[in-house]
Amino acid sequence: MKNLQALTLSEKKFTFNILDSIKVEIDRLQNPFHIPLDELFTMAARINKKRSFLFISKVLGKHLPIEPNKGLLIAALLGARYIEKVKGVECQEKERLLSLFLTGGTYYSRPFIPKHLNPVIIGFAETATALGHAFFDCFQAAEFFHTTREEIRGETPVITFEEEHSHATSHRCYVSQEMIDHQREIILVDDEITTGNTALNIIKSIHEKFPRPVYTVVSILDWRSQEYQQKFLRVEQELGIKINVVSLLSGHIEIHQFKELENRSKMLRTTNRETSIEVLRLGSFFTASEYSSKDQLNGIPYLNETGRFGLKSLENLNVHERVSSAADFLRQNRVGDRTLCLGTGEFMYLPMKLAAEMGKDVYYQSTTRSPIFIENKEGYGARFGVNFPNPENEKISHSVYNIPPSYYDELFVFFEREVSEEQLQPMLNELGELSFQTIKIVFFSRDRGE
Repeated sequence: MKNLQALTLSEKKFTFNILDSIKVEIDRLQNPFHIPLDELFTMAARINKKRSFLFISKVLGKHLPIEPNKGLLIAALLGARYIEKVKGVECQEKERLLSLFLTGGTYYSRPFIPKHLNPVIIGFAETATALGHAFFDCFQAAEFFHTTREEIRGETPVITFEEEHSHATSHRCYVSQEMIDHQREIILVDDEITTGNTALNIIKSIHEKFPRPVYTVVSILDWRSQEYQQKFLRVEQELGIKINVVSLLSGHIEIHQFKELENRSKMLRTTNRETSIEVLRLGSFFTASEYSSKDQLNGIPYLNETGRFGLKSLENLNVHERVSSAADFLRQNRVGDRTLCLGTGEFMYLPMKLAAEMGKDVYYQSTTRSPIFIENKEGYGARFGVNFPNPENEKISHSVYNIPPSYYDELFVFFEREVSEEQLQPMLNELGELSFQTIKIVFFSRDRGE
């Protein structure tokens, strides 16, 4: 078996050994931008009976800490690939974006896809909310929203659909009917397609109520087999539509599981440092929406700037200006040499954008619902992990992976809505054992009555 880092693009087949229990083979690889595989992912074993493996992205900032500009740049590269493959237009920005991605440069979001291309872009919760939003940033005249697992008080979603292999299957879309009741192209953005069933489910849901001629599915990775590619063609024929598929890397995968997995090792913990806890508030930099949830935080509104309820390209400049002002405030509150910024659940895009503007040696990732087997083994995708009840909804378990104890001086944890000290405590107990000098809890929205 080969380690991921040992693979080269000249080989015809790539073989990954996951904890001596699962073998993943990839062939028929297509890599139009020639991005090295080890820049894009590693692999881990997933605690899920429906799917035993997980591609651990090195560019999403979900399960692995990333340099935040990487997350913004991978979305821009998808934008470049989209206009080249679907629209047949050479992207003048492509080489600059590739260079920045491979050399680690700073990326300042600017729209390069012209106004006559005006789709509605939908990012999938929870993993692709930031990816979809950053992809939307590439357009001069588009609209964006992301699906949500949340239930909004007093609102009925305009569309719902299911994700069969997921641990949290229901997606809801809370936008005005005007945003989706038209003939414009809809672009669905996800980090990875293995079967494509999730994308087909939402296409069918949309088409039943709001039919249109063209849909596009955009993802970093596309592992659909020939059988599932044929399924896309059948849906096209059944509905009389065109479905474009855009990815940066595609191929055929075969999975062989020859041993049951056990979660054998636990997080190495240390309590060598005294950890101070501080609270920062960014509510004055952003705007509260009229929407709140059905859970125990139902008095606290969500933000407008996330895109959960819809954004237009015209609003992007204002959003970016708000982010820059907030990042300046956070930069002044940095005390560590090496800082980790942690988004929470679906709340990924604003924390990633903030992290990208907070200075040098700032890294980004997010909490996740994904249950993954932990093993402190070189090359494995989930070497460390902590688990705690989601402070915003204690019925949901959240995890954070791949934070080595004592590696970061400082942690910023970003919450879209303010939560109580009591609700935070289980999370703080877990994160505190990773030996940060300082943990800063950053709240954006608070109860209107306060």
